[in-house]
Amino acid sequence: MARITAGVATSHVPAIGAAIDLGKTDDPYWKATLDGYEWTRKWEEAEKPDVIILVYNDHATAFDMNLIPTFAIGCADEFQPADEGWGPRKVPTVKNDADFAWHIAQSCILDEFDMTIINKMDVDHGLTVPLSLMFDQSKPWPCKIIPLAVNVVTYPPPTGNRCWMLGEAIARAVESYDEDLNVQIWGTGGMSHQLQGPRAGLINQEWDQKFLDDLTADPQRLRQIPHIEYLRETGSEGIEMVMWLIMRGALGENVRELHRHYHVPASNTAVGHIVLEKA
Repeated sequence: MARITAGVATSHVPAIGAAIDLGKTDDPYWKATLDGYEWTRKWEEAEKPDVIILVYNDHATAFDMNLIPTFAIGCADEFQPADEGWGPRKVPTVKNDADFAWHIAQSCILDEFDMTIINKMDVDHGLTVPLSLMFDQSKPWPCKIIPLAVNVVTYPPPTGNRCWMLGEAIARAVESYDEDLNVQIWGTGGMSHQLQGPRAGLINQEWDQKFLDDLTADPQRLRQIPHIEYLRETGSEGIEMVMWLIMRGALGENVRELHRHYHVPASNTAVGHIVLEKA
């Protein structure tokens, strides 16, 4: 039986990817951010997941105003890095476990989640930057990756509670798959940041830290945070944190925190990272 063994959450700041790609990892500005992922890189080497279900949002590369799926799962054999205006990142192709992805899609749809099934799309920094942070991008990614894209760009995004419930449905799907697989689920995006307007550069460290605390201390509170609170307290792009709740919902009620990293600033954002395992 497949099993979810851990959840990982991280910001997916595009400038971090550029720093890695351009060999700036030892620059003092970026080193403080990247050092917080060294523990996880070593941990991932030991854990050796077979499959990662990677929850992220597309940034108008695969989807635009003509097509806005709330939840979309990639079911093709592989996905190429997207050209986001300056050429594709020179990172490995994402290799999918297509049979497993189709099983998750079927299970979630029969569990009354209307997933959009995607067989052709390129994947942008929302997916590739987290992989670069956890693994060596000079080699093929060490496991299969199932992309799960969430709309947090165009109103209305899904609620935190709906995201949590999708995580629960994904857990049921994984547990019903009869292949012996070590599965991790990652939630990406956030933390507090706003990229435009008079509040550009907003960072709310107190709110971010409370969110990180409550992933273990009071996860039920996180399910009920309304959209307007994310926007007011964490900026327009802070809404990306609802994607962390898909990861958290998939782990069940009780978890242990293994590692945490929080750093300000990276570009004009707050970087948050946490590793959880089932208790």
